[in-house]
Amino acid sequence: ISLKLVQVRGRLKKDVEQMKLQDPNFRPGLVVLQVGDRDDSNLYISMKLKAAAEIGINATHMRLPKTATEEEVLHSITEVNENSSVHGLIVQLPLDSNHKMDTEKVTNAVAPEKDVDGLTSINAGKLSRGDLGDCFIPCTPNGCMELIRQTGVSVAGKRAVVIGRSKIVGAPMHDLLLWNHATVTTCHSRTADLPGEVGKADILVVGIGKAEMVKGEWIKKGAVVIDCGINHIPDETKASGKRVVGDVHYASAKDQAGFITPVPGGVGPMTVAMLMANTVLSAKRFLESHQPGKWNISYTKLNLQKPVPSDIVISRSCVPKPIDCLAREVGLLSDEVELYGKTKAKVHLSIIKRLQAQPDGKYVVVTGITPTPLGEGKSTTTIGLVQALGAHLKLNVFACVRQPSQGPTFGIKGGAAGGGYSQVIPMEEFNLHLTGDIHAITAANNLVAAAIDARMFHESTQSDKALYNRLVPLNGEQRKFSPIQINRLKKLGIEKTDPSTLTEEEITRFARLDMDPSSVTWQRVLDTNDRFLRKITIGQSPTEKGYTREAQFDITVASEIMAVLALTTSLQDMRQRLAKMVVATSRGGQPITTEDLGVSGALTVLMKDAIKPNLMQTLEGNPVFVHAGPFANIAHGNSSILADKIALKLVGPEGFVVTEAGFGADIGMEKFFNIKCRYSGLRPHVVVLVATVRALKMHGGGPTVTAGMPLPKEYIEENLELLEKGCSNMRKQIENAQHFGVPVVVAVNAFKTDTEAELDLVCSMAKAVGAFDAVRCSHWAEGGAGAVALGQAVQRASEAPSKFQFLYDLELPIADKIRIIAQKIYGADDIELLPEAQHKVELYTKQGFSNLPICMAKTHLSLSHEADRKGVPTGFILPIRDIRASVGSGFLFPLVGTMPTIPGLPTRPCFYDIDLDPETEQVNGLF
Repeated sequence: ISLKLVQVRGRLKKDVEQMKLQDPNFRPGLVVLQVGDRDDSNLYISMKLKAAAEIGINATHMRLPKTATEEEVLHSITEVNENSSVHGLIVQLPLDSNHKMDTEKVTNAVAPEKDVDGLTSINAGKLSRGDLGDCFIPCTPNGCMELIRQTGVSVAGKRAVVIGRSKIVGAPMHDLLLWNHATVTTCHSRTADLPGEVGKADILVVGIGKAEMVKGEWIKKGAVVIDCGINHIPDETKASGKRVVGDVHYASAKDQAGFITPVPGGVGPMTVAMLMANTVLSAKRFLESHQPGKWNISYTKLNLQKPVPSDIVISRSCVPKPIDCLAREVGLLSDEVELYGKTKAKVHLSIIKRLQAQPDGKYVVVTGITPTPLGEGKSTTTIGLVQALGAHLKLNVFACVRQPSQGPTFGIKGGAAGGGYSQVIPMEEFNLHLTGDIHAITAANNLVAAAIDARMFHESTQSDKALYNRLVPLNGEQRKFSPIQINRLKKLGIEKTDPSTLTEEEITRFARLDMDPSSVTWQRVLDTNDRFLRKITIGQSPTEKGYTREAQFDITVASEIMAVLALTTSLQDMRQRLAKMVVATSRGGQPITTEDLGVSGALTVLMKDAIKPNLMQTLEGNPVFVHAGPFANIAHGNSSILADKIALKLVGPEGFVVTEAGFGADIGMEKFFNIKCRYSGLRPHVVVLVATVRALKMHGGGPTVTAGMPLPKEYIEENLELLEKGCSNMRKQIENAQHFGVPVVVAVNAFKTDTEAELDLVCSMAKAVGAFDAVRCSHWAEGGAGAVALGQAVQRASEAPSKFQFLYDLELPIADKIRIIAQKIYGADDIELLPEAQHKVELYTKQGFSNLPICMAKTHLSLSHEADRKGVPTGFILPIRDIRASVGSGFLFPLVGTMPTIPGLPTRPCFYDIDLDPETEQVNGLF
């Protein structure tokens, strides 16, 4: 038996080592849950923990006191069930509690896939039906079978007798022998002529808890006898006054039996070994079913209508999959997903650690030609491409898109992700509150704004000593610095932790931020279009003692905190970025940060849930991460790094992640490469450049378009001359992508008024100027089926050689970096730094911010700074009016012209059409 045990343990140890080779961070996990403190239970548990440690299983002993209620025990079991690092859960019986416990209810609460004791009704039922490969076999019967196999006796066709019918030994032993093809008789307390039945047995298994009840003379000569009994009988020769015996009288049986297990040292150790085997098996099954990139996903079939209905009608006609089901399909574990209703969920960042050893998938960015009022359909193409790659080409694929601001939803119609048969659903959830990330940013941003004005007010009305005493108040008999105040002291070079030891000069430096009110760059925000907040006066109440200043509101997505969310790589990184945000300059010329204000820790708390990406789905059931939505002019206009990183791990090396960059390639794509990829360390494989015939015609000199008026004939009739002139803009944007060394696929978003000749012209011109491929798409009308050719082109392009490079080195002077972008991307002759911009260059260089990347804030409607100059403007000098610093998010943003940072409402806003049906709770009039 001891040799067999060594072999079993050795095999299991090798299995664990093999799993670690597959995933260095993986270890099989076992939890033993004990209620009370019985000595015998403690002994059994210590044996189990020791065996687990020898094999390499991460075993935990979870102790609950005797006072634990049934509800508390069930709660503990649920917690372990949902912990993905635990693969086996044993409830140690008996439950030694002061309260009444339903043992059946408790054992059945264990998740069947973690029930390594094999005691749940589901596992017992599978065993009784012969589903041996799809259940856990109870450890004692499994150990008995292992011992029978060791004898070399074939079970098939033998007559077996099991004495006892307990749920732990007798009943499952009967089933196990039966499905190993023995002819089985179960004997029990009502069995007539027990010796006669025993005498027929080739294999005898005894588990009745009666000391030495089965006598040697009952046993058939040469039978295999497995004794599961553990009983104590008096023995004065032992120090304890008792000894352990089995249910079989060993002395008389050993000569009669061909093989007999001793007690102790027989079935017991093998039972523990089988428990370890079940835990390793459970871990293997977990690894097998959670292989990164191994998706078992179902797609939703579209019911295409012609003509194409409105976006909201299409969205409502499709029933989304339950989001927890989609999460499982793409390899997310239950404890990594936080459900927000049935159609949206947040994903925990713990998944990054779980999948860190896995290779990334292919990374695709969707951008466009210079936008026009006619629209190019970048979002629609992003979703259509994802639907094509997934539902039609059967590849693992994730879309990663920005969360839209709620402001424009009630102002001018817009904000939906995609349209037609290429959308993220449900549309109402997507465009309204989602999971509250934007509201969290609003709260965090305005807490900073409140802290700035409150601090300036208090500093202006108090002496240094009074200010210090209030900042570091008496707590009992002594004053104590908070951790954030210690950080400020270190920044000032004051290496002290006792508030009473600071000199008067140190007290002044610590307590006074001495912010210059005219230097405050931090604005309040609101996620509403409200033109009257563009310039306001604050502090007009008498309680503010005449302290007033001019200020403004921005829309929430313009907040630096939104940019921080989009560029952060971890919770720790976000804490550091939030702390580095510069809100003003002191009168002495020092940058003042949120850490100086003492508010950065609170900001992290407000943002702790917003950092988790939001999971939704496309119309065809593909996964979508919706996370972060920074402005594309004063910020970088891309969804979050975290969403991309998680998605790239989930899709696996053959899969794709498709993300979208705001505005045209000169704005969103340039910032995607130079800012987002710089911070993420990710390298894109393909650029998809979206163009439309009608938008290119406008760049060729087509007439202006007025909202609500019919389109001029140039846009709905064939005009190859106008189109060919406009293709110059597409050529320039292809060149812009090629500066970064990434292959470009042009997606020509087809409209029904486009002619074959026009579509062919765009595709041939794109290829002529260096596009890897150019394909026409009809995903708006046909869903993923209309973007299959695009998907195939993207797949081919992802395998083409590429040499990704940044446009500029960070070490270059600020003006040189701006000049490189202006000349290479926009086509400017040069730049002109106006006096305020020149002053900021000097200030930021002095403050140590000159090594940050550049985020140009310029109109998106032209390659130049003048919105009405279409096509490819030349011979212009780019004027830089001002430069601002987003130190937390990690970029400088030069201002080219004036940038409205909060939209206004039109004469007839969308809210006229929006209402709720009180019967169905359906939102009407949203789109």
